[in-house]
Amino acid sequence: MCPRVISDIKRLSNDQIPMSKDDSRMWGGRFNEPTDEFVQSFTASVSFDRRLALADIEGSNAHATMLKHIGVLNSDELTAIEYGLQQIRDEINDGVFTWSVALEDVHMNIEARLTELVGDAGKKLHTGRSRNDQIATDIRLYLREQIELCRQGMRAFQAGLLDLAEREADTIMPGFTHLQVAQPISFGHHMMAWFEMLERDHGRLGDCARRMNQLPLGAAALAGTSYDLDREFSANLLGFDMPCRNSIDAVSDRDFAIEFCAAASICMMHLSRMAEELVLWSSAQFDFIRLPDRYCTGSSIMPQKKNPDVAELVRGKIGRVSGHLMSLLMLMKGQPLSYNKDNQEDKEPLFDTLDTLIGSLRAFADMVPALEVNREKMYQAAQQGYATATDLADYLASKGIAFRDAHEVVGQAVAFAIEADKDLSACTLEELQGFSARIEADVFEVLTLEGSINSRNITGGTAPEQVRFQINAGRQMIKD
Repeated sequence: MCPRVISDIKRLSNDQIPMSKDDSRMWGGRFNEPTDEFVQSFTASVSFDRRLALADIEGSNAHATMLKHIGVLNSDELTAIEYGLQQIRDEINDGVFTWSVALEDVHMNIEARLTELVGDAGKKLHTGRSRNDQIATDIRLYLREQIELCRQGMRAFQAGLLDLAEREADTIMPGFTHLQVAQPISFGHHMMAWFEMLERDHGRLGDCARRMNQLPLGAAALAGTSYDLDREFSANLLGFDMPCRNSIDAVSDRDFAIEFCAAASICMMHLSRMAEELVLWSSAQFDFIRLPDRYCTGSSIMPQKKNPDVAELVRGKIGRVSGHLMSLLMLMKGQPLSYNKDNQEDKEPLFDTLDTLIGSLRAFADMVPALEVNREKMYQAAQQGYATATDLADYLASKGIAFRDAHEVVGQAVAFAIEADKDLSACTLEELQGFSARIEADVFEVLTLEGSINSRNITGGTAPEQVRFQINAGRQMIKD
C-alpha cells in the first residue's frame, strides 16, 4: 500500500479551498424539484469530510483495480481512472480542487471530477459499491494511518521520558499520597510511572487498529451486491486483514471510532495528570522544575510572570476529547440498523480528537525532556513531612516487632518530632530509644533519604538501580 500524506490537506479551511454551489446532483433522477438551498447546506458534509479525500482516492484505486480483476473494467478504462484519480490528488494537494456543496460529500466531488476528466470510465467506478461502504472504508483507512501517527507521538514522548529518567535516576524527591509527603522516591522513578501509563495507551491504540482492520468495501448499501466482487482481493490491496463478515454491520457501526476516542480519552486523562504535576512543580511554592521559556507565556500586566500555558492547555483538553467520546456514544445509541444520516456526525468529533491527541503528544514530547530539575529543592522537600517514617516502622519490624505495633511506636516518635520541630533523622539515638529499646545505632542508615530509596531495591521499586533496570527495559519496549 502506497503511503498517503493526508496531513497535507486536513487543516485547510473553507476559504483556502475553492467551493462551488453547482447543483449537479449525482442521485437526482427520482426527484422532481431541486433541493432547498438551506437543506443542501445543512446536509452537506464536504466542508469537513474532504479531509478523507486521499483515503477516498486510495480506496477508489483499489476498487478500480479489483473491477478490472473481475472483468467489469478493461485495461484502458482502468488506466484512465488511475490517471484521473492522480490528477485529482494533485489538484487537492495543490489547493486548486473546486469543492461543491451541491455534491454533498467528498465521494461525489471526486467522482464528478473524475467523470469530467475521463468520461464514461469514471461513471463505471461506482459499480458494486455505495457511499455507505465507501465512507466506512475511507474512515478506516484514514484512522488507521492517524492511529499510527498517535502511536509514533507516544513513542517520541516515551523516548524523552527515558532520557529524563536516566538523567535523574539518583535525584531524590518526595513521593506524595493525598498530595501530602509520603515517602522519598527517585525523580527518575516518577518519570517511569508516566512512561508506563503511555505504554498502556500505546497498546490500547494498537488493539483498536487491529480490531478495525477489516474492509467494508463490497458491503454496498447494506446487503452486499449482485456483482461477483473479489473482496479478499480488495482487502489485500488496501492492507486489511479481511473483508467485514457482515454487510449490515460493515456500513452501520462506528464502534471503531468510539473505541479510538475512548483510548484517546484515557491517554488525554494521563496527559492531564502529568500536566497538573508540571503546573504544580513549576510554581514558586514547589519550585521543583523550570519549564523551557519557549513553552511558557508572560502576563500583560505582571512582568514577573512565567505561565505554564502549554501544560495548562493540555490539562484542559481532556474535556473536549472525553466530550467527543460521549458525543459518539450518543450518536450511535438510538440508531436502528443499518446506515443512517446521523453517522455524518461522526467525523468532526473524531477529527478533533485526533488533532488534539497528536498535538498534545507533540507538545509534551518536546517540552518535558527539556525541563530543568531543581535537585536541591526536591531534596529539601523530601526532608519535610517525615517521609522516612515508614522506613523506621520497617526497621522495627525487621527487629522482631509486629508491624502494627511498630506503626504505633513510629506514630509516637513522629508526634514527638513534630513537637520538637525536627525531622526523625535529627533525633538522637537516646530520644528514639525512648520509644523502643529495639532501636540501635544502625537506625540512622534507614532514616536518611538515600538509605530509604536504596532499600526499595525490588522489582518496580524506586531504588536507582531498579530505575535504571526499568529504563533499559523501556528502551527495549519502544524499539520492538
